[in-house]
Amino acid sequence: MYVAIMGYGVVGSGVATLLKKNHEHIVKKSMQSEMELKYILDRRTFPGDPYEHLLITDFSKIVEDDEVKIVVETMGGLHPAYEYVLASLKAGKNVVTSNKELVAAKGCELLKVADENNVNFLFEASVGGGIPIIRPISQCLAANDIDEIAGILNGTTNFILTKMITDGMTFDEALLLAQKNGYAERDPSADVDGFDACRKICILAALCFGKHVYPDAVYTEGIRKITLADVEYARAWGGVIKLIAKAKKLEDGRVSVMVSPAFIQNHSQLASVDDVFNAILVRGDAIGDVVFYGKGAGKMPTASAVVADVIDCARHMERKKFFGWQDSEEGYVADYLETENTFYIRATTENAAAAVAKFTELFGEISLLSRQDAPEGEFAFTTKSISEKELADKLGLVNEASVESVIRITNY
Repeated sequence: MYVAIMGYGVVGSGVATLLKKNHEHIVKKSMQSEMELKYILDRRTFPGDPYEHLLITDFSKIVEDDEVKIVVETMGGLHPAYEYVLASLKAGKNVVTSNKELVAAKGCELLKVADENNVNFLFEASVGGGIPIIRPISQCLAANDIDEIAGILNGTTNFILTKMITDGMTFDEALLLAQKNGYAERDPSADVDGFDACRKICILAALCFGKHVYPDAVYTEGIRKITLADVEYARAWGGVIKLIAKAKKLEDGRVSVMVSPAFIQNHSQLASVDDVFNAILVRGDAIGDVVFYGKGAGKMPTASAVVADVIDCARHMERKKFFGWQDSEEGYVADYLETENTFYIRATTENAAAAVAKFTELFGEISLLSRQDAPEGEFAFTTKSISEKELADKLGLVNEASVESVIRITNY
């Protein structure tokens, strides 16, 4: 059996390495007589690379080669990955991908095409890197009615927040360190603005609740506005700040999906997840809360998940795994303004007594927080549970203070 890799970057090269390093073990697990890497598609050249002889630039060689039964897509991005994966599936080839952007945008369509051609489209590595989550949800937790899933799904933002919490670094200082350590790209927008976590929670929500969730329907907020003042108030409150992606099934059949910074209580299983580690909490009716923890990215952890899917495809040749979800209709994802939360609010004012009185008038009972060395005129508090729309409307009525920060509070 022959395998082709599309994209010879960090993950693709890790897949090639793992296929060779653990070759005998992988062949045995795959229940095939042999498994060999035949092509590596990449526009770049890699002089002196041990797989230089396998490098090609023409995708048609892969799609037209009947000996290639499994195609691994590690190119990233939506185009041309989508076109190449679609063509591979239509040609009767199994496809494995680590591409979260592709699965979040086109997963429903590609799963349908795979089903029509009696092949598999697997993507364990698209969420959580090396953390097993797709397969456990679809198989191990299949007896559960899952009504909620939430987690820390981005290692870069978690590293930045950890440095702010433990080392007192500002956001800019922690981001620079993340870039120096190779955790953040030169343009960190996908991570720090929450888009990466958004794509991942879309995939998990689709898997848990049975309908596709499109990223543009999800309210997404990153961590750029988080300050050390917010970190200190979270500590005084009894917790930490994490970037949380969450999805919940509503009683009317819709889902609520959101990505945003959140206060997490210290006793939460998610509060102790630090540095580049990820954690995903699944809440089922039979099992209760289950947390999956590990490195959410990296060359070999992600390659491990990709190759596991390759083995799964090899074991299911000529037969389709029962796996996937349906497309969704407009309005399936509830407007985030309908969502209810409790909130942390930090504000500044020249008249603290008047400002606190105004917030109390608008929100009812509030709980004031304090921190050491707070500048004069700064105060912070938490609210009772209200809707996002109510919050926005009430804050629009405040003239006595300037609202500097609003962060949601979770119950995970």
